[in-house]
Amino acid sequence: MTLKEFRERKGLSQTELANRVGLKQTTISQYETGTRRPNLSIAKKIADVLGMTLDDFVSLSTFQNEI
Repeated sequence: MTLKEFRERKGLSQTELANRVGLKQTTISQYETGTRRPNLSIAKKIADVLGMTLDDFVSLSTFQNEI
């Protein structure tokens, strides 16, 4: 599963996720496309908002071999 798929399953838009984490929507978009990677503290914030563990977050196919 990708970050985008997980976010959508949680019923959040990129903007909603960005606001909850304290980022810009464009940053979330870059994370979802793999053009940018979150640092560990941001990854933890995103995982918390999405209700997943950090291990689950880094296991998303979006970030395989990336973090």
